[in-house]
Amino acid sequence: MYFCKMNKILLEVIGLTFSNSMSGAYALIMGEKNSKLRLPIIIGEAEAQSIAIAMEGHENRRPLTHDLFKSFAENFDIKITEVIINTFKEGLFYSKLHCEKDGEMSVIDSRTSDAIALALRFGCPIYTYPQVMEEAGIEIDVDTDSEDETETSTDAMTLEDYDISDLEVFLREAIEEEDYAKASVLRDIINKKKMLL
Repeated sequence: MYFCKMNKILLEVIGLTFSNSMSGAYALIMGEKNSKLRLPIIIGEAEAQSIAIAMEGHENRRPLTHDLFKSFAENFDIKITEVIINTFKEGLFYSKLHCEKDGEMSVIDSRTSDAIALALRFGCPIYTYPQVMEEAGIEIDVDTDSEDETETSTDAMTLEDYDISDLEVFLREAIEEEDYAKASVLRDIINKKKMLL
């Protein structure tokens, strides 16, 4: 089991944005405090709604699935002590819920969107590992001056047809426009191309 206590990076929810490039998708932006690195995690509409409700501290008249899970866990004295986004593989994030009942610890696999929705409800920390940040992180450059009037169109070609330097330009543009869903797709394509070099 993955009970590593060292080299964990504490994350916070930076924001939640609608994806302009993927219909019905949202980008959940996670980041380390005082760091430019961000983890954009693509999630569905229902998960985005559940996370937004937890972030804003709203209560529904009828419990959502994550609220029901929390009530169920609390009724049986189960606590989620931490969430770890432990793996990034082929464009997907994988997470673990670390749970405690009567002093005994157990680890449960979870979709990352569910894990974060539950972490916000339980008030527990969300971590990742440096390797995940290296593989999936996108650096936000606060000193960007985007006065370049030449707009590059990606319509005529698929993104995979471009070389890495062009894709990195598109990535910077997507980050400047806060289109983290598109940035996430571009990051994955760049990583795949680098692996083939």
